[in-house]
Amino acid sequence: MHHFTYRDGALHAEGVNLVDLAAHVGTPFYCYSTATLERHYRVFADAFGGRDTLICYSIKANSNLSVIKTLAQQGAGMDVVSEGELRRALAAGVPPSRIVFSGVGKTRDEMAHALQAGIYGFNVESEAEARALSAVAQEQGRTARIAFRINPDVDARTHAKISTGKAEDKFGVPWNDAAALYALAADLPGLEPCGVHMHIGSQITDLEPFERAFKLLSDLVGDLRTAGHTIDFVNLGGGLGVPYRGTDDIPPHPDDYARVVERAAGALDCRLLFEPGRMIAGNAGILVFRVLYLKHGDQKRFTIVDAGMNDLIRPTLYDAHHDIWAVDEARGQEPALVQDIVGPVCETGDFLARDRALPPFREGDLGAVMTAGAYGAVQASSYNSRLLVPEVIVRGDEYAIARARPSYEDMLAAEHIAPWLTPRKAMGRA
Repeated sequence: MHHFTYRDGALHAEGVNLVDLAAHVGTPFYCYSTATLERHYRVFADAFGGRDTLICYSIKANSNLSVIKTLAQQGAGMDVVSEGELRRALAAGVPPSRIVFSGVGKTRDEMAHALQAGIYGFNVESEAEARALSAVAQEQGRTARIAFRINPDVDARTHAKISTGKAEDKFGVPWNDAAALYALAADLPGLEPCGVHMHIGSQITDLEPFERAFKLLSDLVGDLRTAGHTIDFVNLGGGLGVPYRGTDDIPPHPDDYARVVERAAGALDCRLLFEPGRMIAGNAGILVFRVLYLKHGDQKRFTIVDAGMNDLIRPTLYDAHHDIWAVDEARGQEPALVQDIVGPVCETGDFLARDRALPPFREGDLGAVMTAGAYGAVQASSYNSRLLVPEVIVRGDEYAIARARPSYEDMLAAEHIAPWLTPRKAMGRA
């Protein structure tokens, strides 16, 4: 569910008319719905009502400070994968005790910053990382709470580029190495191995891979406790999919997911951590574009718009489908035409949709790429020296620019010409 609906002939974000918003902000721009963010968090949290849980929103899905703050006010913790994301969480007022640090390549400086901040714990992904974290914790005289991320070699049945739980993926430690690694960590100074972590992938729409992975994790917790380890939390990761194809693509409800968790981990008597990202932010955002030109090729109809692959790379990178709506309700009700929606970037791969039956857009029309709140703005770039897209957040009939579009002057000021490329005045004799 989301809060983007037609009113009085125009698409609205909650109570904000997107035609008016486009006139004020300019296109293209991202727009996020506070009501949708809050609802998705509450639906997930309520699915585990009565349980001791810590729901850590995965910042990599959408790292806008207003989005983070909105979720923090609902009680969310944060899952971070870099010092930058950690700093964002802290800047948004997230208590350090509600932050977990993931990722295969944490640097020692990042570890030190996180330890100084006093975060809840680290998801450790290799023996080398465990040894490095031990050394950093010793230097600071602190103890790092850790959970090894276990790779269960379970196929999540999702896109290859967002699968993380198979043996050939870079994430986590092999299942068969877990016992030895926990024994090592228990002997390393500065480490407290007190949790187990697992995350098998993203945009998962079938609960069966979760069922298999969580059963393996539950068995591992039992083995570790038998070996004398105190395991007081289990981090089950994230991964629940979102409906990119409207009503034709409905993923499992969090209530169904919670029943899978209960069957596998309900008897573990420990705190449950989760790291949902896309499930919370995906449907809460859209990318609004304006049509520049119509072009009729020998074999295709091209609708050229002002948003490109540098603004939303998911269709090019992941072969992703996003529904595309006309902002003008009447335009959306006209007979559809098969077309490619393409951007101005100088790449053949610059497209938002290919061979799709979509509204018969005309020059100047506004369109909305739906379900763009996750892995949209965070993956945007300034390729072709295009300015980054602004981000707007709405609440009811209010809106605020959460990240402004930079100017060309801002873009140029971030770089410097090497001094030997600058002409110097010739030194003459007096």
